[in-house]
Amino acid sequence: MEADIASQAVGLGTNTDFSLLSLFLRADIVVKSVIIILIACSIYSWAVIIEKFRLFKKINKLSEEFEEKFWNSKSAENFYNSLPTEIEDPMALVFQEAMEGLLKKKSKVNISERMTAMLEGGIEKQMTKIEKGFTFLATVGSTAPFIGLFGTVWGIMNSFQSIAISRNTSLAIVAPGIAEALFATALGLLAAIPAVVAYNKFNTDSQKYSQKLENFSKRFLTII
Repeated sequence: MEADIASQAVGLGTNTDFSLLSLFLRADIVVKSVIIILIACSIYSWAVIIEKFRLFKKINKLSEEFEEKFWNSKSAENFYNSLPTEIEDPMALVFQEAMEGLLKKKSKVNISERMTAMLEGGIEKQMTKIEKGFTFLATVGSTAPFIGLFGTVWGIMNSFQSIAISRNTSLAIVAPGIAEALFATALGLLAAIPAVVAYNKFNTDSQKYSQKLENFSKRFLTII
């Protein structure tokens, strides 16, 4: 490892290319690994963000249409029989599963308690699907800066070793190594900030949608 650092130290003085690709290629294997991990986390985070943005936009629209049709229908059973075979709306799925449970059991004993349990179970099931990926966003938001900081600390350690080996403290020797190290921190923040913002937004959207499902369930129970 000292030989690698020494060879880096010799070439630092002449290498003034500070492009992102050059910084990555000059970094050692540890810093490169950190950069690759952070880039992968950032890409997957954006994939989750885009998917959840489209999901909430879609289900909010579908639920509004479902509620309007439901409350304009003559009866819950007739509306249940008219539902399509493939349903994407979580609210419609909660209603469908509750009606299936209600129609299978002909006994009217404790019907309110049974319906309440089925509706609560259906809501929990749908919210689990909706909130899939939230944990990843929260994890990236909380850990990415520290992963980047680890890459920075490691890179700065290598820079100081290069200074010690070359016995030259000029800026030309120090700057490239420090730039490589700080690149990891910048990527950590770049991955973390969108993840934190998106997690907070989607968590709020999730709570609002969960409340919407609960409100529908309570109103639905009143007509059973």
